[in-house]
Amino acid sequence: MSASPYVINPAPVITPGKTIDALRGIVVSHLSDNLNRLSGIQGLQRIHHSKKLVGNAFTVKTRPGDNLLIYKALKMMSPGHVLVVDGGGETSNALVGELIMLYAQQRGCVGFVLDAAVRDTAAFYTADFPCYARAIGHRGPFKNGPGQINVPVTVGGQVIQPGDLIVGDEDGIVSFSVEQAEELITAATKTAAVEDAIKAEIANGKLEQAWLTRVLQPYGL
Repeated sequence: MSASPYVINPAPVITPGKTIDALRGIVVSHLSDNLNRLSGIQGLQRIHHSKKLVGNAFTVKTRPGDNLLIYKALKMMSPGHVLVVDGGGETSNALVGELIMLYAQQRGCVGFVLDAAVRDTAAFYTADFPCYARAIGHRGPFKNGPGQINVPVTVGGQVIQPGDLIVGDEDGIVSFSVEQAEELITAATKTAAVEDAIKAEIANGKLEQAWLTRVLQPYGL
């Protein structure tokens, strides 16, 4: 007996709004710094205008060039989910476009992260619907499967678990477990305070700066 071509697991739990609101106020670079600069999704481009992306990963693993399981995922998502698609980095066929975006918006999906291509990019930009993709292409997808829903996936070198928090801005995207969120928010807030102090020092116009000295002095420079 052959294995089923489809694996469909339940939708992940949505993180409470207090945490989501806190993450909206933190830039991705500060989160990245406090993830030891090792984590994060690489190689995707921002398709929308400027809206911040914050939500929980609803993961889909597709056969490259095929979006059948994305259709299934759309019906399962709840407000606050981010559609995260492991399309194997294949860019020959766009896996989402304007129609999928419009339906996803109605379902409360807050954005897309795709290791694959997207089309109808003007619609994403006009709607300012958060979307990060490997590439842009006009050629549509196949709809034959197989695929998997809410399994661990890899996107841009980052392993993402169903339910992980996804945060994206103009600098890129990071992901991390819900359990890490509180500690990470605290650390990133401290990073922002340190950088604000450095900005104030730069504004004094002096050649000698404490923040430069801290970096150079250990090397005798």
